[in-house]
Amino acid sequence: MSFILSLPNEILRELGARLRMQRLAQSLSQRELAHMAGLSLGALRKLETDGQCSLETLIRAVQALGLSTELDELFVLKRQSIAQMAQAEAAQQRQRAPRRKSSCDR
Repeated sequence: MSFILSLPNEILRELGARLRMQRLAQSLSQRELAHMAGLSLGALRKLETDGQCSLETLIRAVQALGLSTELDELFVLKRQSIAQMAQAEAAQQRQRAPRRKSSCDR
């Protein structure tokens, strides 16, 4: 499934389903994975059913399944041209916004 045209709730359900498939591929019960991840059984069930969870819950489940490397490329800034590289470099060197002139400065 491509996430490009998906709605947020569709993406959440798909991620939950993918985690469930990973759990089943490792022959783990929900109870076992919940224990390994330090989660309640209900939290894991909700994650697998509809993808609804906190980011921490998702990360705990991913780590317990040994899938942390799958997160490495998530939101990595992709640089394609020299101009984009320069722009990314400038963005990393965050600068303060100029001060607004108060009525006393005028």
